[in-house]
Amino acid sequence: MLLFLIVNVILVFGQNTGRLEFYVGTFTSEGAKGIYLCEFDTETSEIGLNQTFPGVDNPNFLKISPDKKYLYVVNRAPQIIEPAGGFVSAYEIGKNGTLKFLNKQLSHGADPCHVDVSKDGKFVAVANYGGGTTALFPVTVNGSLLPASSVIVNEGSGTDKSRQTKPYAHSIKFSPFENKIFSADLGTDQLNIYELDGDKLVQSAQKFVKLKPGAGPRHFDFHPGGNFIYVISELNSTITILKRVGENWEEVQAISTLPKDFNGTSYCADIHISNDGKYLYGSNRGHNTIAVFEIDSETKKLKSSGFVPVEGDWPRNFAFTPSGDFMLVANQKSGNITVFKINKRNGMPEYAGKQIQIPAPVCIEFL
Repeated sequence: MLLFLIVNVILVFGQNTGRLEFYVGTFTSEGAKGIYLCEFDTETSEIGLNQTFPGVDNPNFLKISPDKKYLYVVNRAPQIIEPAGGFVSAYEIGKNGTLKFLNKQLSHGADPCHVDVSKDGKFVAVANYGGGTTALFPVTVNGSLLPASSVIVNEGSGTDKSRQTKPYAHSIKFSPFENKIFSADLGTDQLNIYELDGDKLVQSAQKFVKLKPGAGPRHFDFHPGGNFIYVISELNSTITILKRVGENWEEVQAISTLPKDFNGTSYCADIHISNDGKYLYGSNRGHNTIAVFEIDSETKKLKSSGFVPVEGDWPRNFAFTPSGDFMLVANQKSGNITVFKINKRNGMPEYAGKQIQIPAPVCIEFL
């Protein structure tokens, strides 16, 4: 009997470790119902829908706190609901991934599109696309958000007269290596650099890194070594490598995310580096592929490895499982999330033949 119980405990434990939960941010303005909680089986590559949390306006980007207790969401609220254009909301994560609404604060800019949490969980930062602003929110001991303690209004414009008439803050991240906060502004072709001074965002000594005119920087990722940042640009479909030189950041390479013979319309979206720092991935909306690059072990420059079709339309966001063995791609226009197994020999994503239909998915965040 004892042996029987031990075997069953091992079996149950093994089954649980093969199942991962993740939240999906969506556009309710495009038919979604709110935030979705899904489950991914690493043994079968199957995705299932566990719960739907309705009544949330356009919860387009999500971020879980480092202690996994709270979920922070930016909401692009319709103007009739909030003339200022949006909120940032806090939720407590309960048993089995359930969400309990805590509170929300004005995002201090229209169309909030990105959110991040500091390493100690004490601050939440938001990028407001339409407002061209970045805002910092202190977090209370119970995970709730206090009103913004700092709001920075970006200035400037770019060369693309249809897309860069003013600032468009598109992402914001706390550096995992130092007291810096970086924010990509599509409208001004800048990666802005801030520092945390008490509860305020202040400009760093190097205020920004200027990218190529008309690039339209959107998202970025840090190399695990800490000395390189990779910026993906929406408007010219490139990835720009920035290297730390002394106290400053300088461009060392810019490379296209598209094949040389591609003549259509495409806009980059998301970017991620593998856990081991060997490969980089970027999504092409229009070409509808994941561009794969090998990262040189010495120079950290990129070499194209190829392009993988996403089995959907408009890959706005993608995410790796914590182990890095799988990639899940959120295809906004086709309303599906597709599964890819990462080939460890060459870093290439290989379609696992599995997907789930979720209306207008725009962000994946693993719990």
